[in-house]
Amino acid sequence: MTLRLGDTAPDFTQESTAGPISFHEWAGNSWVVLFSHPADFTPVCTTELGKTAALSTEFAKRGVKPIAVSVDPLESHGKWVNDINETQNTTVNFPILADADRKVATLYDMIHPSSLANATVRSVFIIDPKHVIRTTFTYPASTGRNFDEILRVIDSLQLTDSHKVATPANWKDGDDVVIIPALQDPAEIAQRFPKGYKAVKPYLRLTPQPNK
Repeated sequence: MTLRLGDTAPDFTQESTAGPISFHEWAGNSWVVLFSHPADFTPVCTTELGKTAALSTEFAKRGVKPIAVSVDPLESHGKWVNDINETQNTTVNFPILADADRKVATLYDMIHPSSLANATVRSVFIIDPKHVIRTTFTYPASTGRNFDEILRVIDSLQLTDSHKVATPANWKDGDDVVIIPALQDPAEIAQRFPKGYKAVKPYLRLTPQPNK
């Protein structure tokens, strides 16, 4: 099954370090970052889960719930959480799905057919409050994820959902944004962007970031 942007994130029920989780019910009206790991106790994954825990305040202020998954069993996850907390000097405060039957990995196409059957790729799904997949990333097992980029994309999605703008290359929260080309009415532009805008080219109009 291939999931594309705009698809509904598949629902599932699975065991986790926080107890059984029914995914859509657990997600509620929050944004979700669902991310997979090749295996428990691997060094890169350990740093990633530690980083996720350290960023708990950043996720919370954006209304985002992180949830991790690997195909190792629940008992292994429990031991791994202790290891993460010790080595990364943090407290893992989000669920890790114990996907021993590979239910979630199969639904989300996380196992490449030419790889080991129990080694998920390093995938990320950013899912909105309507359970729609808005962004995906896939990293090789040797490369840890860039969590600054994950937060940057969430900031962009949340801003552009509420305003008629897009975010340019290398945009970060607080930078100028692009007024979407479909917005042409001068009166509406003035109403939406009272601080004004600058026309770099006839087709490119930049404006200070609107209030969220």
